[in-house]
Amino acid sequence: MSSSPSSLSLSIIGAGSWGSALALIFARAGKSVTLWGHDARHLQALKESRLNARYLPGILFPENINCTTSLEKASEAEIIFFVIPSKFFRSVAHVLAPYMLSSSSKTLISCTKGIEPTSGKLMSDILGELIPTASIAVLSGPNLAGETARGLPAAGVLGSREESHLALLQPIFHQTQYRAYTSTDIAGIQLGGALKNIFAIATGVSDGLGMGENARAGLVTRALAEMTRLGVAMGGRPQTFNGLSGIGDLMATCFSPQSRNHQFGWQLAQGKSPLEIEHSMTMIAEGLFTARSAQECARKLSIDTPIIDEVVAVLDQGKSPQSAIKELLGRRLRSEEEGLKASNRNAL
Repeated sequence: MSSSPSSLSLSIIGAGSWGSALALIFARAGKSVTLWGHDARHLQALKESRLNARYLPGILFPENINCTTSLEKASEAEIIFFVIPSKFFRSVAHVLAPYMLSSSSKTLISCTKGIEPTSGKLMSDILGELIPTASIAVLSGPNLAGETARGLPAAGVLGSREESHLALLQPIFHQTQYRAYTSTDIAGIQLGGALKNIFAIATGVSDGLGMGENARAGLVTRALAEMTRLGVAMGGRPQTFNGLSGIGDLMATCFSPQSRNHQFGWQLAQGKSPLEIEHSMTMIAEGLFTARSAQECARKLSIDTPIIDEVVAVLDQGKSPQSAIKELLGRRLRSEEEGLKASNRNAL
């Protein structure tokens, strides 16, 4: 990989809301960006109108964003951002891999906030498995695509196991609206981003039932404790969950009606079925899939995850949102310290 940040070529795999917002961040800073999408009609419309009407309506895309449906063309960049739903992540990486295995100079950055449903693997693990010749990094944080696309400031965490790798990557965000901090806790960064989607569904349910600000604050606080317990057991560092990719992303997603996972929970509270909501949404609510994977991981590790368990019960077992909330409120009484200990496996 070239040592000059300004000369690095960039591709973004995924022309949805966040992939498009990332393309805008770099394009506005004067960088040429290749944006890949699977839908030829969508990409052609974006090329012609310079508008992504499906995901980011009303925002003009600069000419230095080059749209393509060719993974081979997208693979030519030195830095490639993966911004695709977790359930499609492996299949897209598998198709992309043959174009990249002959090169050791590629950097792949996963921006996907999910856990693979079938294996429980993180996205960085999938990239390392399929494209072992590449350097792997991740990016996560409290980043609502609509705000970022409009040019509002944002921050996140860029993660890699190698400090030297981070030193090369961090400057590509310099002089953009996005402030990228760095961390070597690649697992913790991804787990915070993935798990918070489940808690955003729970918060959407609470808000949809009209339970108020006090209930929301209490739920999000307990969600942070649960996220930290499970995240640490799965390999993350406790302090990571108190940072941008943990509590930061948790707050942005749980408190904002822009969040698709919050919207999903809100609609559950209105009596709609998960399948009905899923079919009605333009974008994928990752928490729908991550909840099941997270519960399986928690059970294998003997970690108590009552909020996750109740979300899964509503999604998969037909439990009413009202009953799920009642179940959480009726749990065994305990001290707050007991529930906040990251090492405590049976507390909320």
